[in-house]
Amino acid sequence: MYTTSFAFFEALWEAGVTHCFVNLGSDHPSIIEAMVKGTREKKGQFPRIITCPNEMVAMSMADGYARLTNQPQCVIVHVDVGTQGLGAAVHNASTGRAPVLVFAGLSPFTIEGEMRGSRTEFIHWIQDVPDQKQIVSQYCRYSAELKTGKNVKQMVARALQFATSQPQGPVYLYGAREVMEEEINPYELDKKLAEPIELGALSAKAVQNISEALGGAKQPILIVGYAARNQEVPAALVELADTVPALQILDTAGSEMSFPANHPAWLGLKYGAAPEIETADVIILLDVDVPWIPTQCKPRADARVFHIDSDPLKQMMPVFYVSAEGRYRACSFTVVQQLTAHLKANKALITSKTEAAARESSHSKLLATIEARCKPHDDGTFGAGYVCRKVRASVPEDTIFAVEAVTNTLFTHDALQPILPGSWYNCGGGGLGWSGGAALGLKLATDTINGGKGKGKFVCQVVADGTFLFSVPSSVHWIGKRYGIPVLTIILNNAGWHAPKRSLLLVHPDGEGSTATHEELNISFDPVPDYSGIAKAAADGDLFAARVDKAADFEAKLAEAIKVVNGGMSAVLDCKVVPGS
Repeated sequence: MYTTSFAFFEALWEAGVTHCFVNLGSDHPSIIEAMVKGTREKKGQFPRIITCPNEMVAMSMADGYARLTNQPQCVIVHVDVGTQGLGAAVHNASTGRAPVLVFAGLSPFTIEGEMRGSRTEFIHWIQDVPDQKQIVSQYCRYSAELKTGKNVKQMVARALQFATSQPQGPVYLYGAREVMEEEINPYELDKKLAEPIELGALSAKAVQNISEALGGAKQPILIVGYAARNQEVPAALVELADTVPALQILDTAGSEMSFPANHPAWLGLKYGAAPEIETADVIILLDVDVPWIPTQCKPRADARVFHIDSDPLKQMMPVFYVSAEGRYRACSFTVVQQLTAHLKANKALITSKTEAAARESSHSKLLATIEARCKPHDDGTFGAGYVCRKVRASVPEDTIFAVEAVTNTLFTHDALQPILPGSWYNCGGGGLGWSGGAALGLKLATDTINGGKGKGKFVCQVVADGTFLFSVPSSVHWIGKRYGIPVLTIILNNAGWHAPKRSLLLVHPDGEGSTATHEELNISFDPVPDYSGIAKAAADGDLFAARVDKAADFEAKLAEAIKVVNGGMSAVLDCKVVPGS
């Protein structure tokens, strides 16, 4: 039997979707039938189905997988409640520009058995809501209802075209049981229908103008956000920085590894405030959402600013503006190549040719400052920097990091000092709990593209304690056990939420809360849970779990954890860190 549901899965596969992360319900009888039929009859030509007991974990897995491969993936959830269960993960995929297609069923629209798929259960009345797509549509690039099976492949292709065109992001399709049960004639669709819209290059005039400004600058910086989704961008930026001796590169998003830490132009990761922003005479913004926070840091009045972005208008943000001399919707990789080629062909434009030594010196001082903060304390305790430096030195060089360290994120990045494209991923938005599912998705992706289970790169999740709880570890570590997806999880345990206090002090530095305890502020996690024990229970005991609070014990526990992960089993190392160090 060839139904709308079966054609739906065919359309996904034909468009390059290799995995469906599913949380099934009463709206999915035909979906389940199609899954069974497809896995039996079309082995190797049908999406792999991954069962996810929690919807946010499912979406985060698809997010991580899609961001590593740059190929869209699918999440299937249950009517309105499953759509709501996606929660903050839809926000993350939207702001993180992850191409994910979400499908949800609808309650049947017939009651008396008029069609196959008519209502058969009590819950079908309860889950019949006026406009289901409104739950997520403001986060989606496209949302639409499937109304017949006869054009289901066209609808999937259109949705995926939106998901993969810049700015990428999630899309939402939904359909009632009767529609998904409809029998149709098998058909094929031209794969070109799902191809994304390409971004263009800068005009010759724009290239000339920006090149002249960049070449003549004494203190130029390039601020990057999410451009390195294209893994060719970091190398292109290195070539540009080598061409312009004064240029420095600042990351103000940390979405991916945008620029290698071992290059003298590297300024690390900063959120919205850095002294180089205030002193720069030329600033290039490259695919970035928040280059600076005006209440904390502003460019100098005479700075020349050029904004190059796949989405310079930031159409999903009601309030956004940056004062810039020029704004361009263009492909960041192409633009960097254009600027480099023009400057190399017109070397006379580069007037600041003696700045390389100063840049080298500045970089060396930055690295020394970071290293000094990565030492253990005299009493044997340690901070996040110590943990990250030891992890970086112990795991394989090409390890992929999934980081959600919240208040420790900036220094975690600078201590890990990623240098390889595709080796660092951070949550695209503010929906805490991303990294658990994302780490699984990243590991599944690297294994899949390298030939199968255990053949991909080592994956390490670095997560704050509060965010670990948000990640639904009971679901994450069950999935890891079920599908054999080993990940090393490093928990930076500082016994509570520190971000709310930081936010409080930015607004009320001398207020009542400035002298309050964490218990008074309701951000303490005392008594502290056994985080690694939670993970071990979810994995039915097949997981290495350890807690460590002294530097003398850390290296041995870390070595054991890495050995376990290399052997195919996950490990969770709960590290008690001293806050602020």
